[in-house]
Amino acid sequence: MPPRIQTLEQHILETQRAHPAASGEFSWLLSAITLATRIISAHVRRAGLVDILGETGKTNVQGEIVQKLDLIANETIATCLGYRDNVGIMVSEEDDEPRILKEPDERAKYIVLFDPLDGSSNIDVNVSIGTIFSILQRRDGAGANKVMDHILQPGNRQIAAGYVIYSSSTVMAYTTGQGVHMFTLDPAIGAFRLIREHIKMPAQGKTYSVNEAYRPQFPKGVQEYLDWAKTEQAGGYGLRYIGSLVADFHRTLLTGGVFLYPPTQKAPKGKLRLLYEANPLALIAEQAGGAATDGKQRILDKVPTSLHERTSLVIGSKAEVERVHSFWRA
Repeated sequence: MPPRIQTLEQHILETQRAHPAASGEFSWLLSAITLATRIISAHVRRAGLVDILGETGKTNVQGEIVQKLDLIANETIATCLGYRDNVGIMVSEEDDEPRILKEPDERAKYIVLFDPLDGSSNIDVNVSIGTIFSILQRRDGAGANKVMDHILQPGNRQIAAGYVIYSSSTVMAYTTGQGVHMFTLDPAIGAFRLIREHIKMPAQGKTYSVNEAYRPQFPKGVQEYLDWAKTEQAGGYGLRYIGSLVADFHRTLLTGGVFLYPPTQKAPKGKLRLLYEANPLALIAEQAGGAATDGKQRILDKVPTSLHERTSLVIGSKAEVERVHSFWRA
């Protein structure tokens, strides 16, 4: 008998059967994200064959050079979500302001935040890149500035989060607060197929991931941790750093260890975006048994104050995150 094939859509439907009150609206929303990422994956695989490599000559609100594929990914996700009448607001790394599709209400109750193409500076050299997404629900009792009240919620209010990595295969991992599940895009059938359920991040790992070129700008405690990791006492830690957040986190999720993006002298608040990079990955990490902090507090407890707020990030195996803190707090 051939092995059972379970697609992402089937997995979501089976999960909903355990919740009789589920209306199907959420699966309808997730289907838009999977459609968008399948389209982006197709563009990525053809990037060297058509004129979609290179820069646009523009910079985004982050002050970063916009790549052609950045724009394609951004508009692809926005278009696919735009057809879902249960999405009220979209927030993208590439947009200065949120896109308000409709005033959040009982029907349009979802807010979707996303980094359409993480690691896009690596596109031209064929390094793994990805998409990160976070989903919130409208906030009851929103104040006068209703749009921002709905958006600026702490990460512990996320109802779902996930990422897609475009590499030798296209892989999606997501959580709705009931564990982390992973799927691989099968080009033969054009669907994401379940490959792993209830992923658990190793409690420890002998790998640290950080851009050590910035070491002189890191806090003293982080520098001391990096020095310790190279000693015989540490017992053989290895450095692995790709430079695409999604790719570095994906490896850490599966093999353990810790990823660090500490504050620097040039970026004292950190550089990663809280709402659509740190928050969704932190939710996935915790659901897999890991941890995520900004060096002082749990990422998911941070209350955002602005749309594109930045943060430092220490994420990975619980024991390794705590080890970083033991030096950083010293």
